[in-house]
Amino acid sequence: MKIALVGATGLVGTVMIKVLEELNFPCTEFIPAASERSVGKEVIFRGKPHKIVSLQDAVNAKPALAIFSAGGSVSKQWAEKFAANGTFVVDNSSAWRMDEQVPLVVPEINAHTLSENTRIIANPNCSTIQMVMALAPLHRRYGIKRLVVATYQSVTGTGVKAVKQLEDERAGREGEKAYPHPIDLNCFPHGGDFAENGYTSEELKLLNETRKILEAPEIKVTATVVRIPVVGGHSEAVNVEFENDFDLAGVRSLLESTPGLVVQDDPAANLYPMPRYAHNRNEVFVGRLRRDTTVPFGLDMWIVSDNLRKGAATNAVQIALKLVEKGLIA
Repeated sequence: MKIALVGATGLVGTVMIKVLEELNFPCTEFIPAASERSVGKEVIFRGKPHKIVSLQDAVNAKPALAIFSAGGSVSKQWAEKFAANGTFVVDNSSAWRMDEQVPLVVPEINAHTLSENTRIIANPNCSTIQMVMALAPLHRRYGIKRLVVATYQSVTGTGVKAVKQLEDERAGREGEKAYPHPIDLNCFPHGGDFAENGYTSEELKLLNETRKILEAPEIKVTATVVRIPVVGGHSEAVNVEFENDFDLAGVRSLLESTPGLVVQDDPAANLYPMPRYAHNRNEVFVGRLRRDTTVPFGLDMWIVSDNLRKGAATNAVQIALKLVEKGLIA
């Protein structure tokens, strides 16, 4: 099993190396690739140094699998070149997510969309992944009519530069800025670029990707994305309006029995999901389950997950493991 990791030196790439090791991904040859300025540097995988190669050298090596975490422009330029060589590409950028020919995959939900012909596979947006993990079993049981979402997103979702800005501000240092405003002791409702309709690109991802993954184009979704000064993961307040009635005990039981979910819902004991405790965990945490009394079949919930783990690296590696399980790569 020869695998390439494109963007091996980035924040998500570094976590992907850890997750590949932790999940014991079957790999006989590891090929880290990055931009020309990183070629020749080394990364450690399973205790051994590996020299970073150029993307063209990685293509020429004809790996069975290439995991991309290097941004949309790189994915657009190189993913098809890998795929043309017979490589399965799992891409962590937004470049291919809404392409009708490319599956958008959360393995626990829609691994059935993977096939011999799906050489490029899209990893969903981090905030989408954790939300649909909790919503998918509920949608199958009760039918989702409408979602109102507010996210509280970690600076790690923006990258190393944003983490450095937060650290500089907390230390009282001047430094390079990733955001148009201070992030320490602050939050701002701005994730991605603003569209003409007033929504941001991050908010529109929640709408479009949720519908595609759940195979439910009729679901109504509205979202507000907020960046907050934490590093442990993304949090989401999600209001769900179902087509059919439910009881809270049934909802809780359904969520508790869903692989990859952990229910933390005991307000009397101050137990509810928090990014501080989701950090470096692969699970999605769900709590604050309560009926919304303003609509007939409404539910409020709070969802937290490490956006670099299940929101990116872990989900990508789990997709790769599904390809192995299906016998598509070996």
